Amino acid sequence: MGHSKGAMMKIGQILSYVPFGTAVPAENRAIYQAAMSRLQADAPPMAPELAAEVIESELGAPPGELFSDFSAYPVAAASIGQVHTARLPGGQQVAIKVQYPGVAQAIKADLRNTELVAVMFQMLRSVVPGLTRADPKTIAAEVSERISEELDYRIEAAHQSFFAAAYAGHPFIHVPSVIGEYSTARVLTQQLAVGLSWPEAVTASQELKDRWAEALFRFVFGSMRRLLAWNADPHPGNFLFRPDGSVSFLDFGCVKRHDKDDMAQVQRIVRAVLAEDARALRAEFVEAGVLDGTTGPAPEEILAWYRPGFEMLTASQPYTMTPGLVARVIENEVSLRGPGGRVVRSLRLPKDFVFMTRIDLGLWSVLAELRATGYWRSIMAELDEGADPVTAMGKADAAFWAARNATPS
Repeated sequence: MGHSKGAMMKIGQILSYVPFGTAVPAENRAIYQAAMSRLQADAPPMAPELAAEVIESELGAPPGELFSDFSAYPVAAASIGQVHTARLPGGQQVAIKVQYPGVAQAIKADLRNTELVAVMFQMLRSVVPGLTRADPKTIAAEVSERISEELDYRIEAAHQSFFAAAYAGHPFIHVPSVIGEYSTARVLTQQLAVGLSWPEAVTASQELKDRWAEALFRFVFGSMRRLLAWNADPHPGNFLFRPDGSVSFLDFGCVKRHDKDDMAQVQRIVRAVLAEDARALRAEFVEAGVLDGTTGPAPEEILAWYRPGFEMLTASQPYTMTPGLVARVIENEVSLRGPGGRVVRSLRLPKDFVFMTRIDLGLWSVLAELRATGYWRSIMAELDEGADPVTAMGKADAAFWAARNATPS
């Protein structure tokens, strides 16, 4: 997967941080995840000469002329490009993402390969709820659209600039600014972000891990609610963890946007689950196209199937996330033979829900690996009900948004 880059490597990245559930025998799961985790930032890189050729082709001069200092070897390599560090003539340290030569053509060919798409779909179906009855063409169309956007770094630069502006000056969420004059369709130059990598973060103190987890949770769901946009690629290689509890967020190639009506419906679904209102939950699923309106399971069956995935919100607070919980949720939500099997067999996953499912599973899995303890229900109450924050980070976050909203755009 690492050598193939592109679409197959993207699937590998998803599998690297989501518990495998029933897709892999229990005795082999740790082996698979250890292997897949290498795809997060340590994929096989391209030769330094190739990276230099791409930079010269895109920016009009070789790296030695453009930058006062340039690292020939990458500090990270992922599915579409690799990252080099450099220093601008004025002294600013930057990170330069350089796209692999030919990767755009390779990915487009992957997405036209119906057999390969079928394999990808089968792999995803083993870990993503709702894919049981989903139309493979629908899934392929959404995946193709999002990945195709990632191939144009100008789109990513626009996404990242949007988030960087929104979070400028935030007390614990940091998005590097884009250096526009050094960025093109295949080269993206941005402010250098520093911090601990994922393998280093998971060995930190539990207090720090809890703070990082709250920052992650607030960034994902706060962006959904406030900005109607979110980064749909939550694998741990896209985060840098700082010793003060803040987090730098990287890689905005895959961003999903919604309108207010979409987000209002998501909030109604959450409220229905928390209120244990089975009829309201079924009605929202029908309106969203997840379930048929005239046939299928009863409202009580749907709530019994869906509610376990909200345990971090419904259980006594503060609540600690664990890998065992995430594995149980995945198995419950996708198993055709489990207690929710009748519901699973009735599901259809609309196009707009494909990546929303990915962000839920991805974030839950990251929080579980951190063994994070938090007041998750209170945070959601802040975002969905306007409740007052109960944590120090929540109070700092509220003060930031109050000041930002008081300032004319």
